[in-house]
Amino acid sequence: MSRVICAGHVNWDVTLRVEALPDPDGEVAVDSRRSGGGGSAANVANGLVDLDVDSALLGSVGDDEHGRTAREELVDSGVDADHVITDPETDTTTKYIIVEPSGEVMVLGCPGANEAFEAEDLPEEALASADHLHMTSQRPETATRLAERAREHDVPVSFDPGRRIDQRGYGPALTSVDYLFLNDREAALALDAFDLDGQTLVLKHGPDGAEVRRGDRRSAHPGYPIEVVDTTGAGDAFAAGFIAASVDGADDDRALAVANACGALASKAPGARTSLAWADVRAFLGE
Repeated sequence: MSRVICAGHVNWDVTLRVEALPDPDGEVAVDSRRSGGGGSAANVANGLVDLDVDSALLGSVGDDEHGRTAREELVDSGVDADHVITDPETDTTTKYIIVEPSGEVMVLGCPGANEAFEAEDLPEEALASADHLHMTSQRPETATRLAERAREHDVPVSFDPGRRIDQRGYGPALTSVDYLFLNDREAALALDAFDLDGQTLVLKHGPDGAEVRRGDRRSAHPGYPIEVVDTTGAGDAFAAGFIAASVDGADDDRALAVANACGALASKAPGARTSLAWADVRAFLGE
């Protein structure tokens, strides 16, 4: 079985569904509220386990109930959380996710412990035995060092820097990895600011599917028509699907088809984590 290490945020998510966002000085009713573990790295690790990939997680939580519960949820799902450290000085990071009827989201974040981990918190033997390292939003220096260490062991690295790509000094990390996962906005910013000719770009176009760019080569998949419920975690599910297919030896066309199916499954259900059972993925693929 392939082994993938995910490095990045472990959060506690509070998801609020509303009829519409309020106007300034306005108020709307909350239709539903749910809480649970979140964070992009944790979500991808959870999705990989669903897809029969052995996954481990490098991240950090606070010494509080939310941190303990988030860790327990991951372990119960089958994720190796031995490298999730506990910061006794800070609370677990909480994200408030507001979801409109269209499925689009707005995120309000409270600072916390989700970037307390260091690159050196991942033991050498753990990294050396991995088949892939996937990084999500984290401190730029941590991401760069992790990519350097992975390269020393010939471990392929992917990076999904997230929506704050233009607010952090991610340049050295972006140019140190093998794969970059970017949505349209993030791609426009990154391609304008950095020379990414050496990276494989996995571009997420939302309802218009996705594509892979390897130099002059292009592969594209149109995605699947669905009724969107909640896009929270859809990008993480997409990444889990692409990585799971890739480490199993799939080509880009197959990896994109699997990734889009996983993103669609996540968008059809509320919350940041949705079961990515292969039976459901294959149904999207028509197999």
